[in-house]
Amino acid sequence: MSITFSLMALVALVWGAVVSKRMTYYLHMAQLEGYNPTEFQGWKQHHTDYGFNSTHRGAFVVGLLLCLALLFGQNFIWISIGMMALFLMTWMQPAKEVKKPLVMTGRAKRLRTGWMQLTGFVLLVSGLIGFFVGGMNGLAIGLYVAFLLTNGLCFYSMLASIIFLIPYENKINQGFYDQANEKIKSREDLKVVGITGSFGKTSTKFITGTILNEKWNTLAPPSSFNSAMGVCKVINNDLKREHEIFICEMGARAMGQIEELAKLAEPQIGVITAIGPTHLETFGHIGNIVKTKYELIENLPSDGIAIFNYDDPNLKKLADKTFKEKVLYGIDSDPVSLNLRADAIQVNMKGSTFDLVDKEGNCVACQTKLLGKHNIQNVLAGASVAKVLGMTLEEISAGIAKIEPVEHRLQLIDPGTGVLVIDDAFNSNPVSSKAALDVLEAFNTGKRVIVTPGMVELGEEQDAANEKFGEYIADVCEVVVLVGPKQTQPIQKGLANREYPQEQIHIVRTMTEVTALLGQMLLPGDVVLFENDLPDSYNE
Repeated sequence: MSITFSLMALVALVWGAVVSKRMTYYLHMAQLEGYNPTEFQGWKQHHTDYGFNSTHRGAFVVGLLLCLALLFGQNFIWISIGMMALFLMTWMQPAKEVKKPLVMTGRAKRLRTGWMQLTGFVLLVSGLIGFFVGGMNGLAIGLYVAFLLTNGLCFYSMLASIIFLIPYENKINQGFYDQANEKIKSREDLKVVGITGSFGKTSTKFITGTILNEKWNTLAPPSSFNSAMGVCKVINNDLKREHEIFICEMGARAMGQIEELAKLAEPQIGVITAIGPTHLETFGHIGNIVKTKYELIENLPSDGIAIFNYDDPNLKKLADKTFKEKVLYGIDSDPVSLNLRADAIQVNMKGSTFDLVDKEGNCVACQTKLLGKHNIQNVLAGASVAKVLGMTLEEISAGIAKIEPVEHRLQLIDPGTGVLVIDDAFNSNPVSSKAALDVLEAFNTGKRVIVTPGMVELGEEQDAANEKFGEYIADVCEVVVLVGPKQTQPIQKGLANREYPQEQIHIVRTMTEVTALLGQMLLPGDVVLFENDLPDSYNE
């Protein structure tokens, strides 16, 4: 009896170590997918090497055969040793690097506890059934079968835990939401600016904050806090009585999410920067993106002011149908239509200069450290907000001169080695990637090098967009470093379309390989563009 218990305990210990490791990995992936069951399942579909793969299936089948042998009275010691060997075999599966570490937030801890409770319940039921049917031998068989199931089906138990906890998590989130909304309602003196768009919204938030700080105490939250819970956190923790203006960045991956944010923050001014094919995997098609971004304008008060990038064809249509007070900005549109525009634009490796012109013809010279013509559109958005709030063109120009590049968004870095780095690694889409290449093209002191895994979350348009991206790359770059052999196949096709020299293409799997490769090939005068980062859960 003591040997039986000792062996069962040893098998349980090995199983516990293995399944805990797998649970932690799936918890990590669930966190990166926003604890969304649909997106968590989508991750699984794109990562077939994980979960119940061939190794785990083989271990599961062999384990069941061992349990069957135990049922027919075979040697308990050797079967237990065999079970431990099977679990250790699944332990040895290599874990691939992930960009962001697991953060044990309150929700992550609750999910881990829920998974443990579900797994414990399976063990208890299986063990009791085995014991009542076959005594100690039946108990061992029941537990060993449960060990096999919970190890092999770890992904699905994590998915079940996520789904089971959704009502509880929603209740907690609603509490944070109500607290934040009440705080906003209590501040009748506070001006709130809502900013959304398929791209450019984070840069526009920081640009607007810098300009408005010339005159008011402005809160422009750091990083991309643009989800409902992210904005709640900012309002509840960071919004102080001394703040006169709050700039609320509003992101969305599905219809209705901008409306949720607008009802939370209650902006009086709404800005839409651009509309393009981002997050098509969740939106489905561009029409849903247009409707979602316009939710900001629909939820402005009757005396609210809508600000549009009139150069964007989708936004031009929205602006033309909007009957609330509106401000239109742009570079390429008919000047007669615009309330604020940029003229006499000069873009170089150190930044940009331009004239800021209003509808009345007033003009002021501006200069900014920001790279690229498209960043001037973001500056115009911030300038439009400032003008609506009563700043003069001279005050706006002074604010524009103080704008610093936003981290990972066409940020020029000079590490002092003679090699310049353009860090555009935050996110990439068809418009911003082309703009980044336009910036890179202006550098002509040495080799122009691009490092990219391509664009993601573009749905059915992703392959075509990346192929076109490859063609643009061929026109600009002397060296191409692609991260991910499978993921970058459309880019490779685009390069081939332009008959780009194969010897100038380098395909790697990890950023560690990128670092080693660049260390070998770069010389003073070279410029490296990092365009888009690896997906959070990248593990090709």
